[in-house]
This record gives sequence, C-alpha cells and structure tokens, in this order.
Amino acid sequence: MGMNLRIRSGGHDFEGLSYVSPVNFVLLDMSNLRSIDVDIEKETATVQVGATIGELYYKIWENSKVHAFPAGVCPSVGIGGHISGGGYGVLMRKYGLTIDNVIDAMIIDVNGRVLNKKLMGEDLFWAIRGGGGANFGVILSYKLKLVRVPETVTVFRVSKTHATDIVSRWQHVANKIDRDLFIRLTLQLDRTTKTIEAIFTAFFLGNPDRLVSMMNTEFPELGIRKDDCKTMSWVESVVFWWTNNVTEPVEKILLERSSISSKSSKIKSDYLQNPISGDGIESLWRKMEELRVVQLAFNPYGGRMNEIKSWETPYPHRAGTIFKIQYLVVWDDDETEAYYLNQIRVLHEFMTPFVSKNPREAFLNYRDLDLGTSVVGNNSYKDGKVYGEKYFMGNFDRLVKVKTMVDGDNFFTYEQSIPTSL
Repeated sequence: MGMNLRIRSGGHDFEGLSYVSPVNFVLLDMSNLRSIDVDIEKETATVQVGATIGELYYKIWENSKVHAFPAGVCPSVGIGGHISGGGYGVLMRKYGLTIDNVIDAMIIDVNGRVLNKKLMGEDLFWAIRGGGGANFGVILSYKLKLVRVPETVTVFRVSKTHATDIVSRWQHVANKIDRDLFIRLTLQLDRTTKTIEAIFTAFFLGNPDRLVSMMNTEFPELGIRKDDCKTMSWVESVVFWWTNNVTEPVEKILLERSSISSKSSKIKSDYLQNPISGDGIESLWRKMEELRVVQLAFNPYGGRMNEIKSWETPYPHRAGTIFKIQYLVVWDDDETEAYYLNQIRVLHEFMTPFVSKNPREAFLNYRDLDLGTSVVGNNSYKDGKVYGEKYFMGNFDRLVKVKTMVDGDNFFTYEQSIPTSL
C-alpha cells in the first residue's frame, strides 16, 4: 500500500507519534475499544486498550473499595500505550509497574491472527510488557492482576524553599523508606520569590498516625505534622494527585477523556543511581533560576522495584536506580517553541554529570526524539540501537529478535520503533 499505520489508544504520546507521520498513513483509533471487566473474586480486570486509566480506576472502585491497579495518575491516558511502555504510579514501590501485574493479553499479529498469551508464546508476551506499543502487532486488551489497598489512604503535599538540606535528605530516604510510602519531589520556579520551590507530594497505604511517626523517624527534616495529612479513599487519592484537591466528584475527573492540555509541551527523562551532592543541588538551583521555565519531577524507586530483575520485562530500570527525573516545559504559542525547547535541552545537558551513563538511560513513555530516530519504513538496527539502548539497555537485542521473528518485514514502523535485525 505504501502507507504507514499509526495506532492510537489515548493519544498521549509526548512526541505525537500516535497521530502524525512523515509519510502517508492510516490511523487506527482504538478509543472505542474500551470495555472493562472486573472480577473481584479472582482479583483480575480485563481491559481493552482504548479505555483510559481513569475509566479503569473508576470501574475497579465501583466493584471494590479495597482493590486498585498500580498505574499512573493522569486519568485520560490510554491503557494501550501506558501499559505497553511500562507505565508507573504511586503504587510502584509497593507493587511494581503496570507490566509487572499483567497476566495475559490479546494481540492481532501482522498476519491477522488473534493471539492470547498461550498462542503468542513467551517471547512476544515478554515484549509487549514494556517494549512499547505498535511494534509487534495491534494489542487489543490486557488481563491485569488487581492489588490490595486499605479503604482509607493518607496523602500530603507540602512546599519548601531554600530546601537544599531537605532535598539532599530526600535523596537518601525516599527510595529506602517503607514501600507503603511514595514521596514525589517536584522542583519549579516560585514566580513570587524567584527562587526554586520544592514540593513534596506523598501517598501512603496507611493512616496519618503511622505516617507521621514514620516521617518523624526517617525524614524529620520535612517536618510533617498530622495537620498536613489528608485521609481519603484510594480512588480519591488519584484525583488529589492529579488536581491537588478533591473538590469535584471523582467520576467527573476519572471519566473525562480529553487530552492533558491544549498547550504544547516537551518532556525528557533521566535515571540516577547516586544522590546529587549538596553542591550539585545548589548548582541546580542556580541553573533552574537562570532558565526559569523548566519543571523537574523526581520519582523514587526502591521497594518492589529492587526485587524485579532488569531482564524480566523489557523495562530495565530496576535495582540500583534511586529515582527517575521527568523534565517538563509547557508553552502556549508556536512562536515561543524554539525558546522552550532550548531551555529544557540546556537543563538536560547540565544534568549530565549527575545521571546514569553508558548508556544515559531514558523512559520510553516519556518519548523523546532528541535521543535519535530511524527512517520510517526503513528502520535500521544501527539507528535503532542509538535510542533503543537508552530505553531498554541490555534488553534491546532481545526485542530486536522478537521483532524479527513476528514482523520480519517491518510492517509496524515509526520514528522510534524496534528495528529488525536484517
């Protein structure tokens, strides 16, 4: 046909690869394939890839107040891309990633056959749990293992400035503390003081008394008090993390299918195996104050993430990783695009001494074409290895072998797809 196929679940690919192509293409929109079947007795959910994270959460909550699924905090993200790329959320330290809780899947291969786990075989089942969507076929659905949560969880969100010592301590605590606790650190410019604001947002599988006691012992520098804490259901905590409050009905937030924002954005990522020194943090403050527009989010690892081997799924960033960084810039009009892109690239380059090396690791679901691209329809192993080793490290070659086995003619191709070995 001479046309490229683009597969769209929720349309949240950060480089827009699920709905644009440099060549003529056919868009396969999966958004109406969105049924969700929850079986609380078996503690499973079968969800089609066109459903959103929010729809999955709401369906689980309708059936049980003590079950959840360890996925992300943006409700409108599509299940298909989120899971296939190794999606994560606040339950990752307790239960791992989305892909660590997938027990079956349905996929249409390049020959039009509908395959489940048994029919597709272990290699393909391995590849579609973290190897990225639209590489090996058209994924139709995932069967998920639900996880247990208490009826009430605890959250807090506190902000600090002049926080070098607190941020330094966070680096040494957040990945080692009880796995029931997830504390994200966000750094951004305070528009009033023109200094860097450090925001600590927490999710805890327990009550405020236990949380405050734990924080007083492990992280007293943050000064958390019971008044800082809020209790709510797990599903309400999703809304809290997304909107910073729970003032609207959960169904309004979770079932809204619109995109994240009408604004433009660019995202980059990094992984760290060692804390940044106090001097390094101070230099980061100065660089962020100079650049002004880049926001950083630090997500802690440890817990369950340390127990899963790097080769068990295509997602390799496991034991040894202490946290992941998300870089973000957002802008309103096309005229300022070059300025914002330069700002985020400058900060990413500035962080080079502090982050992983050989390769400099990156997160597939924070798609970044700066890492390298292939020619659509003629993806070479050489080109693919440039970005592929950053996303998948030692798992890249196995993904290439699976790709060659199931799609040797490279029908499923895009700018950062898995190449064949030919």
